[in-house]
Amino acid sequence: MASTSGGRGEDGRPPQMQPVRSLSRRMTRAGTMMIDHPNEDESAIDSELVPSSLAAIAPVLRVANDIEPDNARVAYLCRFHAFEKAHRMDPTSSGRGVRQFKTYLLHKLEKEEEVTQPMSINSPPKEIQMYYQKFYEDNIQDGEGKKTPEEMAKLYQIATVLYDTRRYAQEIERKKEQYEHYNILPLYAVGAKTAIMELPEIKVAIRAVCNVQNLPRPRFHSASTNPDQVERERARSFNDILEWLALVFGFQRGNVANQREHLILLLANVDVRKRNLENYDELKPSTVRKLMDKYFKNYRSWCKYLRCDSYLRFPPGCDEQQLSLLYIGLYLLIWGEASNVRFMPECLCYIFHNMANDVHGILFGNVYPVTGDTYEAGAPGEEAFLRNVITPIYQVLRKEVRRNKMGKASHSKWRNYDDLNEYFWDKRCFRLKWPMNFKADFFIHSDEISQVPNERHDQVSHGKRKPKTNFVEARTFWNLYRSFDRMWMFLVLSLQTMIIVAWSPSGSIFAIFSEDVFKNVLTIFITSAFLNLLQATLDVILSFGAWKSLKFSQILRYITKFVMAAMWAIVLPITYSKSVQNPTGLIKFFSSWVGSWLEQTLYNYAIALYVLPNILAAVFFLIPPIRRIMERSNMRIVTLIMWWAQPKLYVGRGMHEEMFALFKYTFFWVMLLLSKLAFSYYVEILPLVKPTKLIWDMPVVNYKWHEFFPNATHNIGVIISIWGPIVLVYFMDTQIWYAIFSTLFGGIYGAFSHLGEIRTLGMLRSRFRFVPSAFCSKLTPLPQGHARRKALDETVDENDIARFSQMWNKFIYTMRDEDLISDRERDLLLVPSSSGDVSVVQWPPFLLASKIPIALDMAKDFKGKEDADLFKKIKSEYYMHYAVVEAYEAVRDVIYGLLEDESDKRIVREICYEIDVSIQQHRFLSEFRMSGMPLLSDKLEKFLRILLIDYEEDDTYKSQIINVLQDIIEIITQDVMVNGHEILERAHYQSGDIESDKKEQRFEKINLSLTQNVSWREKVVRLLLLVTVKESAINIPQNLEARRRMTFFANSLFMNMPDAPRVRDMLSFSVLTPYYKEDVLYSEDELNKENEDGITILFYLQRIYPEEWSNYSERVNDAKRNFSDKDKAEQLRQWVSYRGQTLSRTVRGMMYYRMALELQCFQEYTAENDTHGGYHPSESNEDDRKAFLDRARALADLKFTYVVSCQVYGNQKKSSDSRDRSCYNNILQLMLKYPSLRVAYIDEREETVNGKSQKVFYSVLLKGCDKLDEEIYRIKLPGNPTEIGEGKPENQNHAIVFTRGEALQTIDMNQDNYFEESFKMRNVLQEFDEGRRGKRNPTILGLREHIFTGSVSSLAWFMSNQETSFVTIGQRVLANPLRVRFHYGHPDIFDRIFHITRGGISKASKIINLSEDIFAGYNSTLRGGYITHHEYIQAGKGRDVGMNQISFFEAKVANGNGEQTLSRDVYRLGRRFDFYRMLSFYFTTVGFYFSSMITVLTVYVFLYGRLYLVLSGLEKEILQSATVHQSKALEEALAAQSVFQLGFLMVLPMVMEIGLEKGFRTALGDFIIMQLQLASVFFTFQLGTKAHYFGRTILHGGSKYRATGRGFVVFHAKFAENYRLYSRSHFVKGLELVILLVVYQVYGSSYRSSSLYIYITFSMWFLVTSWLFAPFIFNPSGFEWQKTVDDWTDWKRWMGNRGGIGIVLDKSWESWWDTEQEHLKHTNLRGRVLEILLALRFLLYQYGIVYHLNISHRDTTLLVYGLSWAVLLSVLLVLKMVSMGRRRFGTDFQVMFRILKALLFLGFLSIMTVLFVVCGLTISDLCASILAFLPTGWAILLIGQALRSVLKGLGFWDSIKELGRAYEYIMGLLIFTPIAVLSWFPFVSEFQTRLLFNQAFSRGLQISMILAGKKDKEAPSTYKL
Repeated sequence: MASTSGGRGEDGRPPQMQPVRSLSRRMTRAGTMMIDHPNEDESAIDSELVPSSLAAIAPVLRVANDIEPDNARVAYLCRFHAFEKAHRMDPTSSGRGVRQFKTYLLHKLEKEEEVTQPMSINSPPKEIQMYYQKFYEDNIQDGEGKKTPEEMAKLYQIATVLYDTRRYAQEIERKKEQYEHYNILPLYAVGAKTAIMELPEIKVAIRAVCNVQNLPRPRFHSASTNPDQVERERARSFNDILEWLALVFGFQRGNVANQREHLILLLANVDVRKRNLENYDELKPSTVRKLMDKYFKNYRSWCKYLRCDSYLRFPPGCDEQQLSLLYIGLYLLIWGEASNVRFMPECLCYIFHNMANDVHGILFGNVYPVTGDTYEAGAPGEEAFLRNVITPIYQVLRKEVRRNKMGKASHSKWRNYDDLNEYFWDKRCFRLKWPMNFKADFFIHSDEISQVPNERHDQVSHGKRKPKTNFVEARTFWNLYRSFDRMWMFLVLSLQTMIIVAWSPSGSIFAIFSEDVFKNVLTIFITSAFLNLLQATLDVILSFGAWKSLKFSQILRYITKFVMAAMWAIVLPITYSKSVQNPTGLIKFFSSWVGSWLEQTLYNYAIALYVLPNILAAVFFLIPPIRRIMERSNMRIVTLIMWWAQPKLYVGRGMHEEMFALFKYTFFWVMLLLSKLAFSYYVEILPLVKPTKLIWDMPVVNYKWHEFFPNATHNIGVIISIWGPIVLVYFMDTQIWYAIFSTLFGGIYGAFSHLGEIRTLGMLRSRFRFVPSAFCSKLTPLPQGHARRKALDETVDENDIARFSQMWNKFIYTMRDEDLISDRERDLLLVPSSSGDVSVVQWPPFLLASKIPIALDMAKDFKGKEDADLFKKIKSEYYMHYAVVEAYEAVRDVIYGLLEDESDKRIVREICYEIDVSIQQHRFLSEFRMSGMPLLSDKLEKFLRILLIDYEEDDTYKSQIINVLQDIIEIITQDVMVNGHEILERAHYQSGDIESDKKEQRFEKINLSLTQNVSWREKVVRLLLLVTVKESAINIPQNLEARRRMTFFANSLFMNMPDAPRVRDMLSFSVLTPYYKEDVLYSEDELNKENEDGITILFYLQRIYPEEWSNYSERVNDAKRNFSDKDKAEQLRQWVSYRGQTLSRTVRGMMYYRMALELQCFQEYTAENDTHGGYHPSESNEDDRKAFLDRARALADLKFTYVVSCQVYGNQKKSSDSRDRSCYNNILQLMLKYPSLRVAYIDEREETVNGKSQKVFYSVLLKGCDKLDEEIYRIKLPGNPTEIGEGKPENQNHAIVFTRGEALQTIDMNQDNYFEESFKMRNVLQEFDEGRRGKRNPTILGLREHIFTGSVSSLAWFMSNQETSFVTIGQRVLANPLRVRFHYGHPDIFDRIFHITRGGISKASKIINLSEDIFAGYNSTLRGGYITHHEYIQAGKGRDVGMNQISFFEAKVANGNGEQTLSRDVYRLGRRFDFYRMLSFYFTTVGFYFSSMITVLTVYVFLYGRLYLVLSGLEKEILQSATVHQSKALEEALAAQSVFQLGFLMVLPMVMEIGLEKGFRTALGDFIIMQLQLASVFFTFQLGTKAHYFGRTILHGGSKYRATGRGFVVFHAKFAENYRLYSRSHFVKGLELVILLVVYQVYGSSYRSSSLYIYITFSMWFLVTSWLFAPFIFNPSGFEWQKTVDDWTDWKRWMGNRGGIGIVLDKSWESWWDTEQEHLKHTNLRGRVLEILLALRFLLYQYGIVYHLNISHRDTTLLVYGLSWAVLLSVLLVLKMVSMGRRRFGTDFQVMFRILKALLFLGFLSIMTVLFVVCGLTISDLCASILAFLPTGWAILLIGQALRSVLKGLGFWDSIKELGRAYEYIMGLLIFTPIAVLSWFPFVSEFQTRLLFNQAFSRGLQISMILAGKKDKEAPSTYKL
């Protein structure tokens, strides 16, 4: 620590050891307030809050904290050294937070100087020297070989900071790398051997990785002139192949360490599988070969695709294994350091391709084959690869993302990840050369301007922006047609055919065989030609932005397809027109195939030629293997043949299923389409044909308005109005049929999968005897030489019971720890682990409950005399026989064990002997009196209870036992046994005590020490339960969640699943959880913080979960557990957090995997050693137990890794925000609680480069260690990774390098896991095993979920049921038979190696990949993956529970689906799937949302059609026409679509799944309750959410991630908040529909019955009501008067506030209004035009209504309409004058302004008087005018918003804004008025509360008391439990 430079101070000390006060005066700049963290240890602050630019001093400060308790003076000197070092690093304090930190540290040093100065006895260097020497000798010298590597790592960290002399420093320098903190493998530890390093597979893997024989030593060109430095660089050694690669290519040290462990673990796990552990000394050749195949399958495919040679070369005579590991290691190092480039798999292939060539050149040659340059086997620095390869590519990504303009720019304006990756799908990528040429086109950005002073400007090209690659994401609805053209063609042609057939005179379907009809049907080929032309045109137009990146052959393909389509669109109509003159019949047409072909028309030949490609496609469809081979072939001849059929793309080739799968989903869709077409024909089309014919021929002359086309024939407008909604329903109702068929198929498939066979505790009880054998059959590995047993085997094996009891009991204990069950229920559910003490199987007491009391009653009341009859009666109940035998033997053993006197024992033996003999000789009833049994039972119960009490005085306790025991013996011998006195007499005789009567002295010698034996007490507890528990077992446990878990687990054991492998043979796996800033663990303040109603989270949860709260109170108040007050407070925080959607809940659930693995290791260990008598590791000696635990933990570490990617953990650590600090501390506590938990985060530091401070980013992995986190790996990144793509996928991507294993499970932050489900994980992983499904293995395993948030409210219940149906029956059908399941963000398990070599587990491009998870499924499928779904295992998941939360979630998903519609993935899947699989894909992804939009659009088309008919007068003419008698049929046909607006169909899959898993009676009851709770209102409302956000996204964009929040939302949302959220998506549309319905009713009521109107429009009114009032119906306290008053006040304040810069949208209407138009600011011209065209519909109201006014006197000239506009403009002008007057004259010219207003008022009265008196204006005209002019004003407003920039330039924008404000006031008033009226009535609020919280009511929740804030005074407080 001493300095060698500078002079000394006055006291002889060097400057850095001078007192701090002098330094303080010299360096302090300004006073700074430090962050106050009252709840944290202050000593930890300085080491954990170091500014990022001073990160190097953090270890010094941490060491100071560690040694402070031992030597405060040395700790002070360490801090001083840290301060000095900080000053050297940043002397000007320019870094962020540096000045504040220095000031804080100075103040701290001043205080410590005063305290520690008296302790100083030597100079500072001497003090440190002495302390260091003592520390080294005590801890390091004596610690080697004794302390763990983890302890040694910490000691060496301290020693490294402390050392001062060269004698020790050299040894420290030499050894410190051996003691660095490690992740899983302490590879270079010299301390005590760890169990994992002793595993033979690890040793072998290390040996293989460390094989560096024959590797040349790298050469370096040193820039240093120092000979010593040059020598050290040249002499750099390497210990393994990864270090050699790092020296050659310049990989980072952290990356090398990370991938070294990764590769070793991977090799060990793959190699040990199914291998004998004896003579285990080398890797199997197949191990490395298998890894090579998996890692380089994509690379080899890429090479074949580009027709270039693979550089995975193995020259003759080489060490193939070593070279293979070099290639694998090289790929891992590239991938581990690639950062964002990991999303570009073919870019990684390109990098590997060139670097593998370099490796081969270094090892086997020394010159490049082309240039002749020599290979340089040495990199210029540790970060050379990052600097020279990754960073340039990252910079390209970064510049492209800037074009995105935060998601506001069009996708076509910038290149995303896919565009840049697809650059490497073309041979042109080799123009980049190697080393990469940074002047190549790939790296040059069009916005780039050369700013380097010495660089010539002409060196950088400045052209137009770079073209997209292969695809352009255009924002248009035409993408739906372009991607799914075959489906639309099928629907259009089918509709055309059905209309033609229905139009025939007979209308029969068989009319198609008539000559004329068939000829007309042939016109579908003309329609097909035009649809093909549309498709080809869209391909050309929408892909035009990518043409510059395409090959000529691809452009030629587009043009040729367009030309051919255009040709057919011309040829077919021409030839058809010719065929009309030569008509041909059906017979003549078919005879042409025989020999009359010359007589046929040209049209028939044209058709034959036209359909020829389709016939060939059908043939290939029937033979999928051939098509698959041809599509995947890279042979030039095959590529040429397939040129027309498929585009030249690397992905999406050969996605064809095998024959049986093809048959299944084809059958599904054929049945569905037949049903759909039959329904459409007979219900939708045929009933309309006859009325249409009549209307077609009907003349109409009496128009009620000015008709622009009065001479038009056939009433085209009427027919369009009638057929429009029907056609839309026709295109939409396939979605309905899909819901029906998927429900039926899913239900049948689920039943065959044994789902729901055990769904109640009664069913569990009846089948529990089969559960142990099923458990051992399915969940334990089969010992060698043993045959697999059947799950329903009647025989009960003791070994099965023993193995099962271990797992079952652990399951029960975890439920007790989770407070799902009480202590008593736990005891009733436990299975004794050993049956050695009794002769029968010991079942859990909950199965035997009440069996003993019933048996006693049966025996007491038994009237027969034969033993066999009684025993037969007892044995008729399966468990009663076991209970009786066990109770008898247990009583015998308990009493016998207590006795010490031999004569007493003899009496007990005699009694038992008599019982046994009497039973054998069938004289039990004659020898024993059954009437005495109840008395004996009572005494026995008393006896057992005494045995279990905690006693203080031995004598009293002993006397109690003796008295009761004597009573028991007396009852047995006197009251029960007929000859019991003989036994006592015999005992007297045998004891030799005949003369003296010692009866009173019997049973006085008791072994009290036995009562303290744990296993004996367990036996007594069990016996007491058997004797005393009388209630039925069906009620145990009480908790519904505990019941569900038990029944599901038992049921899953009888489902089909792979056999369980041994732990060593199972696949290794990781779990990855992305975390941002969600709740980790609730603080005490959060628990007790009251809301506006005075309710706390704790109080609420106590009412929601009363049973669990009671169990918790019992647990924490148990004296045996001995919780302190601090522990109780922590337990309370955990109890609440484990019931929310918190990170702590997720982590606890995932760590069950490790617990399960350790138990499985134990079971296998005991099975191997054949010690099945008890299975208690505690019974073995301590050394053996420790060795076993170490071995189990080692295997668990080998197989399981859990990484939580806490993206901003580093920022939270440094933050001054209390919530961030709380999150940091809670995450740290999780790491300390779970030592195997790993946390990855993105560290942001400030570092000085070339004299400038700049931000540097790192991926860092941490683990918990000794109260703090310890850094394991640190990998520098090329820049901020989250700046490039979407947050969540980027967060996952940076952390995925720290995961391990062959499988990876993705777990979201709102998920949970269960111990019993964790036990099945190794079974699930076997689904990946080769050979289970032939040659094709899954790449993603889908798992089902349980939604655990369903009990909070009715909304939460609706969402829970909806989500449950999707994750069960929905995905069941998607996976089988449809084969279109993808990844939906659920707990799916990825084939990790497959996905990390193909772009990762999600996609991350901004906006387009908003729904990042599903793109992982798309990518996997396009690249040949296979996704399955499995329901024998489940994970928990939380869902949104409040109305607004749910709407945010639905909006986010709808936005995501809108973006998917534009994506290349959907386009390629839609085009490359076969027809039926494409249908499955469409209707289960974007098609569902488009169908939702069509459903809403149908209502609009129907009502606007009705509006046209009623305002024009055509409807009246038609209905009153004498020729139309089918009006009823007409209206019924029109009303057919109305059923589709209801939310019932959303409930279908729910009902099926509930029926399947809980019983159809329960399903029916739930369905009725859901309807009573207005579930249909909720689902109809969400239909509007989906339609709005899906449509807006495609039209204008504006997608963004919407944080939904995951708290307990049962609180009141203000009216203004609801208005802001739903105004545009629901309220505006709802009010528009109200006006439509009112106008339709008013102007058609004179000639139409009201019942007909209600019949037609019922569903519309239902939809309107749902859209307008659902947010308030489902808003807690939505109709409470005081809340309503407050809401109105808040809304008025919000409406009146002015906006401006910095004013948030929830404070001002103007700010919100501007935000609502954000999408229009950035939309394209097409979007603006479309918005204006849509707004023109509102002008129809004014045009139609003004002609119906009385003042118009039935004048239908255009003048009337023109006058109406004059009136409207006059009104607007007057309002504008008033508004301007108020602003300009309202203050200074108040009197003039009042006079002006008075004159305007008088003028208004005069005009109205004239209109009423002279012109005939009526009151009804005024009301009608409101209906006419309000929509027109809204149209003006919408057009003004679309033309914002134009109107701003003209100065009209303020007028538009005021008009908008007026409309918002009107809409708000219209919506608020009904709410205010209903709030007057108290019963409405009470009814609403019951409606919202009925589920909670059924479980004892008094929610009305909660919402009123009336806390129950008797409820336990927070601390007094």
